[in-house]
Amino acid sequence: MTAPTSSPTAPAPGGVAPVPGAAPHRVAAGAFSPRQLVASLPDAARKLSPRHQLRSPVMLVVWVGAAATTVLALLDPSVFAVLVAVWLWATVLFANLAESVAEGRGRAQADSLRRAREGTTARRLLPDGTEEQVPATELARGDLVVVEGGQVVPGDGDVVEGVASVDESAVTGESAPVIRESGGDRSSVTGGTTVLSDRLVVRITAEPGASFLDRMIALVEGSARAKTPNEVALDLLLASLTLVFLLAVVTLQPFSVYSGQAQPLVVLVALLVCLIPTTIGALLSAIGIAGMDRLVQRNVLAMSGRAVEAAGDVDVLLLDKTGTITYGARRATELVPAPGVTPAELAEAARLASLADETPEGRSVVTLVEDGRDGAAGPLAGTDATAVDVPFSARTRMSGVDLGGGEAGTAGGPRRLRKGAAAAVLAWVRTEGPAGPGADATAEQVQAAVDDVARAGGTPLVVAEQVADAPARLLGVVRLEDVVKEGMAERFAELRRMGIRTVMVTGDNPVTAAAIARQAGVDDVIAEATPEDKLARIAAEQRAGRLVAMTGDGTNDAPALAQADVGVAMGSGTSAAKEAGNMVDLDSDPTKLIEVVAIGKQLLITRGALTTFSLANDVAKYFAILPAMFSGLFPGLDALNVMRLASPESAVLSAVVFNAVVILVLVPLALRGVRYRPSDASALLRRNLLLFGVGGVVVPFVGIKAVDLLVSLLPGIG
Repeated sequence: MTAPTSSPTAPAPGGVAPVPGAAPHRVAAGAFSPRQLVASLPDAARKLSPRHQLRSPVMLVVWVGAAATTVLALLDPSVFAVLVAVWLWATVLFANLAESVAEGRGRAQADSLRRAREGTTARRLLPDGTEEQVPATELARGDLVVVEGGQVVPGDGDVVEGVASVDESAVTGESAPVIRESGGDRSSVTGGTTVLSDRLVVRITAEPGASFLDRMIALVEGSARAKTPNEVALDLLLASLTLVFLLAVVTLQPFSVYSGQAQPLVVLVALLVCLIPTTIGALLSAIGIAGMDRLVQRNVLAMSGRAVEAAGDVDVLLLDKTGTITYGARRATELVPAPGVTPAELAEAARLASLADETPEGRSVVTLVEDGRDGAAGPLAGTDATAVDVPFSARTRMSGVDLGGGEAGTAGGPRRLRKGAAAAVLAWVRTEGPAGPGADATAEQVQAAVDDVARAGGTPLVVAEQVADAPARLLGVVRLEDVVKEGMAERFAELRRMGIRTVMVTGDNPVTAAAIARQAGVDDVIAEATPEDKLARIAAEQRAGRLVAMTGDGTNDAPALAQADVGVAMGSGTSAAKEAGNMVDLDSDPTKLIEVVAIGKQLLITRGALTTFSLANDVAKYFAILPAMFSGLFPGLDALNVMRLASPESAVLSAVVFNAVVILVLVPLALRGVRYRPSDASALLRRNLLLFGVGGVVVPFVGIKAVDLLVSLLPGIG
């Protein structure tokens, strides 16, 4: 089976340092252009309604202040009052503009996704085997549809019959086709993708309006984004600060009146707007939308902003070995017979036990035997008409077939063949009647062969049989080989620098698991893992206060994906896995979780950095406005006018103008995100306090003074 391929890695936008071997993403979609500001102006103007401002207490206060100063400017016109009113409206407009640009960045992609599903018809299979043509929008969960080469998949579903090459570029942006087939963990298809060859029968798994494309369109347009707990908490903090400053400004006027110099209402409104945290209040929504957008650019669909934030705080990462750390296309490469068993006997038994195994590994065993290698040349026996397949289960870790109907008295007696994990098959042999002569010695030699295969990094499958009432016996070992993906050791080293511990989860025996773990450089390993083992490990880590992330693509991964704080399901995986996870990777690159974690951390850092910058701004604006308000009454306060602003009116107007302009200047940073490099938390805190804390104090002094030099030239201001 061909694994999905990727184009070369492009530089990562958004300030996340690119990771060697990282999956590609569309850089153009995330690049900021000043033209986006112009294109988003109409939408920003539409958001000037008070109903929209209700979502942000800070900006609602600014809106009310702008409306109040407008009324005051109309009642008592002056250059100062009119300019203050204009720039307060500009502050609200710039806040809306930041959000509109963030939302607008996804609209082009949403239009492309809509085109991928529009006009699609489906060939729905009826119970009698005939087909009918219906619009894709009429399909319901459980319908079976036929899709052949050149046709568009009409809806999300699982392949129940066939194997085909599928073009997923309409959804993922990747031109390289992928293989989708029935059985295994690559059976899921997405509506809007195109089958390039052969024929598939797909069972629809999504109701109309709830498909993968529908959810993705809602996400990239921002309509499905709810506030995260961190955003809600920050909103409460900003609202509290706004209330504190509102009370302070309201109580300031009685003191001014008592001192004999009542302050104009326009000045009081300007003071309030400049002291409340307008910068972060204006950019908060844009930061969240842009964080989700950066994930979409990397072909990751997050079901909620909470998942993105949780990714930024992940402590432990659980990864499946097969398809994640290794390529996952394990193939049978050798048959190792047990003592007293001929290669032909082992080959026949392995083939019969694998005929009903639809996994790539099972098919590879049949291919190996039928190719005539390892002494398997020549005619092979067929299966009995009364054969009963024994499917693989995560609990038994075996599969096989019962021949002869399982009843005594048939020709040669009933025959039971089993193939699976060494420990499981050896336990099965021990429980199936008393051991025959030399059984212990045979078991020791088979175990030695298992250990040899495992130490070499392969996966051993043991084959055994029981005929009639005779004791079960071991027939030998099938060697499966997989390859660790290039650059995995470097990527796990990157995770360690982020403070994340990696745990490899595999159904392989401990020796094989240890060999793969050494090659990949993971921190810990869970061997012979069952779904219950994954759940238990995740729960144990969570009880210890850690946040856990996991990637998976199979139905057996669904419980663990649901339990994990961040569950990233592969786009090529089963529908059950995608329903259970809170993120879906369209490129099916499990190691992309490194980028997801970096984006989550970048989102948290950006929000914290701009909050620090916004609060630090108040120091400079305090020194600009308050001395200007009271220096006439208390000449000693003129010493606080360290910027030597031209006049009280110029000081107030300069602070208001700077307060508005800084929002516009910070829009690209809010959309791109503060640059993140793997480091410990204390180093990141020191860096951001120095850059955005100290910078948030210094920059306004420079900016307000520069604006003062300009506005002081206006008549009635200087």
